[in-house]
Amino acid sequence: MSKENRIHCAALRSKVMSATEAASLIQSGMNVGMSGFTGSGYPKAVPSALAKHIMDANLNGKRFKIGVWTGASTAPELDGALAMVDGIEMRLPYQSDPTCRKRINAGEMEYIDIHLSHVAQFVWFGFLGKLDVAVVEVAGILEDGRLIPSSSIGNNKTWLDQADKVILEVNSWQSAQLEGMHDIWYGTQLPPNRQPIPLVRSSDRIGEPYLRCDPEKVIAVVETHAPDRNSAFSPPDESSKRIAGHILEFLQYEVKKGRLPRELLPLQSGVGNIANAVMAGLNEGPFENLTAYTEVLQDGMLEMLKSGKLASASATAFSLSNGALAELNADLARYRERIILRPQEISNHPEVIRRLGVIAMNGMIEADIYGNVNSTHVMGSKIMNGIGGSGDFARNAYLSIFMTPSQAKGGAISCIVPMASHVDHTEHDVQVLVTEQGLADLRGLSPKQRAKAIIENCAHPNFRPALADYYKRALEFSPGKQTPHLLEEVFGWHLRALRGERM
Repeated sequence: MSKENRIHCAALRSKVMSATEAASLIQSGMNVGMSGFTGSGYPKAVPSALAKHIMDANLNGKRFKIGVWTGASTAPELDGALAMVDGIEMRLPYQSDPTCRKRINAGEMEYIDIHLSHVAQFVWFGFLGKLDVAVVEVAGILEDGRLIPSSSIGNNKTWLDQADKVILEVNSWQSAQLEGMHDIWYGTQLPPNRQPIPLVRSSDRIGEPYLRCDPEKVIAVVETHAPDRNSAFSPPDESSKRIAGHILEFLQYEVKKGRLPRELLPLQSGVGNIANAVMAGLNEGPFENLTAYTEVLQDGMLEMLKSGKLASASATAFSLSNGALAELNADLARYRERIILRPQEISNHPEVIRRLGVIAMNGMIEADIYGNVNSTHVMGSKIMNGIGGSGDFARNAYLSIFMTPSQAKGGAISCIVPMASHVDHTEHDVQVLVTEQGLADLRGLSPKQRAKAIIENCAHPNFRPALADYYKRALEFSPGKQTPHLLEEVFGWHLRALRGERM
């Protein structure tokens, strides 16, 4: 499908207009559902045109703000552009843009951090209010009006279904060979009419390869030819390699003990350099015929598909470097048979995660000595990005693994602390903690046993004596001995860091 003929539906071809014209159809106070997930498949033109429209309104003394709902993080052309002109009243469910983050933490933008699996159903339930407009990127439009999804699906199915009006961006930069890779399931029902999701293997296809949209709802079609924002990944550093090594050794042990099959169970991996290092370790490891059931397909998993270590991968979006993206597009017809992109309400669904027995591996900001994990807030009050899908997977996985370097800020701050300054994943949902120092298997341990394992195996030697001393004194002086704490001291390390002192 060439740049000239991506729109085959005559009724929708008649609605083609410029991004500026389309953006003018969005009014202040509206809730707008935008496509996009980790920098792929987001609208490229309308948000930037809307940002200019908002800036002009502000210059004329007219306050103009909208609610922005997405699949996850997007790109500077969307989040950054709208945040720069102070055009976002409410943002959900996940973001990673520096300007957005700055405005949220300054109290200038409202933000709701939601489990990614909850977003679609919250919209269907009416919990978040009315969705006025959807702005969705697609790779093409068929004669009958069905839409070829782009490089991410995210919440697009829900946006198209629930929005009163729809603006489509048809991006001819996206490979025409994406057609057929997607699996959109239209069997979702509201309680009490829900039915089981008929997905029993990560490679199952249960839906159709196209998105549906009522042509009558489409108020504009904008043609674009612009690339996704590609994520650059650093080569694995020594710390990441050691974390990966600990996880690989642990998985081998689990196979030896008969708790995992030789081909493991479907893998889920969060976004980032450590996650890529783990995939690189698995690619070089002894396991064969692996599968993935995850949110995002990164460079590491693409390498595993290329080598044959990974038989298939299910996700909702790509998040690739320039080099990996070029490699994918050069051989997309072959990769398409082994990659499935699904709506995030399916890729992150607790029912499916529990059924498949996923091995979940996610990053964190800090963990405390009892295994409570903070994955979202720096010093307890400043949002970093959001919980994303880590909670969807952690609570429902066969194995729930969280990983981080043992210290941050050049060794000034420990990532293992007496008490987490914010808790996203309670000790009940955390089975394994890993740093470059070692791995703590917390399964079957009481809180006091967990504390000893975490301090001994995961804490950096520079902080281990202080943590051991805190735990010893807490065990002696805490009024309760189940989860011993000294409440007057638990956040002392954080308070010193806020004063610019070492923890």
